[in-house]
Amino acid sequence: MQTVIQVIAKGRESLRHKIMSDPQLEGKFGFIKIWAKQPGRPHGWAKIHSETTHGAINLEWHGGSRTLICRVVTKLGNKPNSIIGDFVDYLLARHQGRILAIHIMRR
Repeated sequence: MQTVIQVIAKGRESLRHKIMSDPQLEGKFGFIKIWAKQPGRPHGWAKIHSETTHGAINLEWHGGSRTLICRVVTKLGNKPNSIIGDFVDYLLARHQGRILAIHIMRR
């Protein structure tokens, strides 16, 4: 199952970059940084895993629309509710001032 979280942000800087450079992402909120942007990719992207729940979140930044697209992927029947809750908790705790809207959609 895949769930998409769309985060509309204000400000010029990439929200994906802010998330990946936040030292509290791993320490306080329990997410593990896996991959970050590679040269030649059209948009900024990254991947994080949770230390405590199953699943991964792929982050892709679209600068023109100031939108962070987060694809939550779970396997083997694991439900995405825990990792989504942890990630939304992180977003609101650390980046609330930049967030205009958060949309959660199931695919």
